[in-house]
Amino acid sequence: MIRTERLIEDELLVLAAQDGDARALESLVRRWDGPLRRYAKRLTGRADAAQDAAQETWLAVARGIRRLDDPARFRAWAFRIAHHKCADWADGQRRDRELAAGAAEMAKGRAPESADDDDIAVLRGEIDALPAESRAVLALFYLEGFSVGEIGEVLAVPAGTVKSRLHSARQRLRDRLERAQSTGDE
Repeated sequence: MIRTERLIEDELLVLAAQDGDARALESLVRRWDGPLRRYAKRLTGRADAAQDAAQETWLAVARGIRRLDDPARFRAWAFRIAHHKCADWADGQRRDRELAAGAAEMAKGRAPESADDDDIAVLRGEIDALPAESRAVLALFYLEGFSVGEIGEVLAVPAGTVKSRLHSARQRLRDRLERAQSTGDE
């Protein structure tokens, strides 16, 4: 990991927050809340769920920051907490869907909404249709600028698994885009 001035400032803020400085924790929240919310939105697909996940993430960060051994790992640690909060949300959604199985069966008969002709809207739609694991690895790598090693920390998997998931996610996205293009050409 390249140590930029911003990351060094984050380390100093983490150390101050670990010593009980509330203003340092507030500064970390201001610096990282936007990226964490964007990541949560990418995983959940919903702004309200992303906001809830981010709030729960910051509560967990505030409770656990004193136990963070290496302040340089703050970014990966915070994103890992957010990842788990989004997974918890997805589990709750899955349970809700199972309880409403009858309504879900009726909804299966509906035709999917047509994608916007704008290339960006099509791309976003295809990314959102990917499984959560693929969306997570793509968002961390391309949108948040995490290295393969950092993604491994966030997802708690080895770097080789991250590379494999990145490859698989890119292939899935490529296949989905090719299918969308071929159905759009007909």
